[in-house]
Amino acid sequence: MTTIADLLERPVYAIPQVDGLLGLNPGTARRWIEGYRRGSKAYPPIVRIEATADDSVTWGEFVETRLLREYRDLGAHVRLMRPAVEKLREEFNTKYPLAYARPYLDVDGRELVRRIQDEVHLDKRVTLVTVRNNQLILTPQAERFVSSVDFHATEGIVERVHPAPDLKEVAMDPLRQFGEPVVRSVRTDIIAEQMRAGDSMEMIAELYELSSIQVEAAVRFELIRGKPVMETAA
Repeated sequence: MTTIADLLERPVYAIPQVDGLLGLNPGTARRWIEGYRRGSKAYPPIVRIEATADDSVTWGEFVETRLLREYRDLGAHVRLMRPAVEKLREEFNTKYPLAYARPYLDVDGRELVRRIQDEVHLDKRVTLVTVRNNQLILTPQAERFVSSVDFHATEGIVERVHPAPDLKEVAMDPLRQFGEPVVRSVRTDIIAEQMRAGDSMEMIAELYELSSIQVEAAVRFELIRGKPVMETAA
């Protein structure tokens, strides 16, 4: 049985799935997780310590890729984060430093992140924390990430991801439905398919013992998920 302690190491997805689940253009997740070559130049992974040629993605790798998406959405070159991620692994003594609450919610954790950002001269467009009124606060990108995840109360790791921040009823949980988006434990794509087949919202809610709000959230999420993704910077 998977415990909280080893949840981040649990293989959940294949790399191509991650693009679809996070609304990334095809191939983006592979570049971030495995690295890539462009001409004669090799770009090492951001998420993995080194390329492994493993097509499976652990929950920890997925969570960190979810964070990178926030920066990609603003057109930032996320590969600039790699030196800071490497240093954070050392300082926090963990393979997945960005999948824990400490860098975001803990005062000492934020101070450590700020110091590392300064040490590696991290580009301001891809920082996690900033200083305002003599206080360390999260950048808007990091804040949006934090608002889209649930941290475990005692272990501090991300245990659920909400793919659409304004639809908190929808979650991706590595221990439910193979990590596919769900409301409670019912896959959102199944609910949307039943709506397309002509079932009423009331009928679906009764069938799965869901509220009408949960059913509506599932349908709204699938509509959002079906929109084409705009091309942005690599």
